[in-house]
Amino acid sequence: METLRTITSDEIAECVARLCVRACNELPAAVYALLCAARDAEPYPPARETLALICENVCTAAAQPMPICQDTGMTVVFAEVGQNVHITGDTLENAVNAGVTRGYTEGYLRKSVVADPFRRSNTGDNTPAVLHVRLTAGDRLKLTVCPKGFGSENMSRLAMLTPADGLEGVKAFVLETVRLAGANPCPPMMLGVGIGGTFEQVALLAKEALAELREGPHPDPFYDRLEKELLAQINRMGIGPQGFGGLTTALSVRIKAAPTHIAGLPVAVNMGCHVTRRASETL
Repeated sequence: METLRTITSDEIAECVARLCVRACNELPAAVYALLCAARDAEPYPPARETLALICENVCTAAAQPMPICQDTGMTVVFAEVGQNVHITGDTLENAVNAGVTRGYTEGYLRKSVVADPFRRSNTGDNTPAVLHVRLTAGDRLKLTVCPKGFGSENMSRLAMLTPADGLEGVKAFVLETVRLAGANPCPPMMLGVGIGGTFEQVALLAKEALAELREGPHPDPFYDRLEKELLAQINRMGIGPQGFGGLTTALSVRIKAAPTHIAGLPVAVNMGCHVTRRASETL
C-alpha cells in the first residue's frame, strides 16, 4: 500500500508567496532570451532601441528587485497535485489565496482584483487567485504562478468555428486576433493558442500553452509547422515592439490541441505581452 506524503497548508502558502514575488520581478530566462535574440536581429532602429530598453528594464527589475511591469496581474495558479499527497491544515484553495495575499502585500505588488465585475471594490490583497488543479501520479505538489496582466488578457479571443472552417479558418482567426490587438497588448507578444475540446476547455488550453513557455519545437510536426507559419505571418504585419513597427510583433506562438466533437472546431488565443511571467516550484 502506498503511503501518503503530508504537505501543510502553511508550506503551500509560503511557496505561493515566494512564487508571486519571483514571477513579478524576474522574467523567465526563455522569454528574456527571445527578447535578446529579437533585439539583435531587428534592423529597424526604433524597434531595435525599444527592444534594447525592454531588455534593460528586465535586468534592472531583477537586480533591484522590483516588478518588471506595474501591472502585476491577476494571479493564475496551476497546481499539479500528486494522488499520494495529503494536505493538512486548511484547504488547497485557501492556502493558495493566503500565499497570494502574503506575496502581494509583503512584496509590495500592485493589487488589481475587484470583488465584483460591476460593483468594483478592490479586494485589497489581489485575491482570489484563479486556481487550476490537476491530479497526477506520485507524492509531489507542483505549483506554477502566472501573474496575468490585462493589457494583453483583454486582447484574447475565443471562437466556436465549424469543421468546414478548417485549418485556414483557424489561421485566419489567430491572425485577425493579432491585427485587432495592434499595440494594445504591449508587443512583442507571446501567443498561446488552444484548438479543440469544448467551449471552456479551449480557453484553458490556450492559457496552458502560454503558461508553459515551452522551448524547442512542438512534439507534433504538424503543429510545429503551424506555429512557425503563424509566427512568420504575424511578424510580417509590421506592428512591431510597442507598435513602433519592425520585424518583431511576436516572440512565439505555442499551440495545445485536444480531441473535440465531430461538429466543432473551437479555437482560443490567449495573448501575452513581452512580460509573460511564470514561476514554478515543487514541494
